[in-house]
Amino acid sequence: MKKSLTDEKILSYNDVVLRQSDLDILSGPYYLNDRIIDFYFSYVSSCHSSQDILLVPPSIAFWIMQCPLVDSLGDFIEPLHLPDKALVVFPINDNDDVDRAEGGSHWSLVAYYRKANVFVHHDSCRSLNAAPAKKLYKAVARYMGSSGSASEASFLECTNSPVQDNGYDCGLYVTATARTISNWHANHKNADTNDLWFSAVKEQVTPSAVGSMRGEILALIRDLMARH
Repeated sequence: MKKSLTDEKILSYNDVVLRQSDLDILSGPYYLNDRIIDFYFSYVSSCHSSQDILLVPPSIAFWIMQCPLVDSLGDFIEPLHLPDKALVVFPINDNDDVDRAEGGSHWSLVAYYRKANVFVHHDSCRSLNAAPAKKLYKAVARYMGSSGSASEASFLECTNSPVQDNGYDCGLYVTATARTISNWHANHKNADTNDLWFSAVKEQVTPSAVGSMRGEILALIRDLMARH
C-alpha cells in the first residue's frame, strides 16, 4: 500500500509506537505489518494479569528464527524468562532476509503450552508457513525448560485451523487466534493436557469474527489516542 506522506507518530503504547500509516492499513483490506501485531499482542497481554502468559513481539520471534550466532541465542532469549511461562505465543512470518525490515508475505502463529509440552502451529493458509514455524520450534525448544531439565517439547501442525478466504487477512487470523488462546488459558488453568484450545479457536475464529478485527483494533487505537 502507499504510505502516508506525513507518517507521523499517533500513539505510544507500552513499547510500541504506531504511526498514521498503521491506521491506513487497518482502514483498508491490507496485510498487517509488524507494528500492528506488536501493538495488539501488547494489548492482549495487558488484559491478563497473570505473569505466566507471554505474547512475543514479531521482531523478537523473527530474531529467534534467524539469529546467525546460535551460541548467543541463549543470552538473547534469557530476558523472556521462558521457563516461567505456561503459555507462550510466537507470531511467525515467512521473511527470511534479516536485512529486510517489514518483509515477508504471510503470518501464522505458534503457541507453546507447558502442561502438554507442545508447540502448536496455527496457519490460516493451510500450513504455508510450516517451514518457518518448525525453524522457530527447533531454535527455541531447548530453552523452554530450566537448565535443560525438561524433556524437549513436541511440535504439532494443527491441520484444522480456520482458513482465510483472501490474500491479506493472515495477520488478523493471528491476532484473533492469539486472543482466543490467551483467553482460553486464563479460563482453563486446570484443564486436562489433552483438552487444548482447538474447539475454542474453531468456535471463535470465524470469518465474521476475523472480519470485524480491523474495526475493533482501529477503534481500540482511536480510543487510546483520545485518552492520551
